[in-house]
Amino acid sequence: MTSATHTNHLHESAPASPHSLGNRVMRVIWGLVQGSLFRLSPRPMHRWRVLLLKLFGADVQMSSRVYPKASIWAPWNLKMGDRATIADDVDCYCVDKIILGDRVVVSQYSYLCGATHDFELRHRPLVPRPIFIGEGTWIAADVFVAPGVTIGEESVIGARSSVFGDLPAWKICTGSPAKPVRDREIREAESLPEAGA
Repeated sequence: MTSATHTNHLHESAPASPHSLGNRVMRVIWGLVQGSLFRLSPRPMHRWRVLLLKLFGADVQMSSRVYPKASIWAPWNLKMGDRATIADDVDCYCVDKIILGDRVVVSQYSYLCGATHDFELRHRPLVPRPIFIGEGTWIAADVFVAPGVTIGEESVIGARSSVFGDLPAWKICTGSPAKPVRDREIREAESLPEAGA
């Protein structure tokens, strides 16, 4: 590549934002709300944070729990089922839909990434892709979930795993990339021994 050609490539204008002006304005307003009314609310005030998310278009059940230090990029793309939980320090990058089924738990420091970039094009345009996590699944601490992934119901994704492809239901999955290592089995709670036994 000649110096002139290289210079021309450097001066090519970047593509317009894929997000509408309305989307960008709403994200600015949400950022102000999230940094104040949401982030500074006491931890037990789950219903208050759910109401704030609903105000910005989230489809979230009142029984859901979103902790104050969680980061939600665009609430209008978030859907949470009954008693679903997003812990502190989770980054929910919902450029596209992120759907958490009933009783899903996303533990601290996990990253749900709802978009990627097309690196085969010069300006690497944003490519939104939805994430679906089936009911009863537990995403343990510091897990990365890639764009476009579906995780089946009642699975467990082990801490610090990276999920780059779909994972089946009722499996314990670990590693990078995460793979099923065994079936998930639910046992009944064991009764505690009698005092003095």
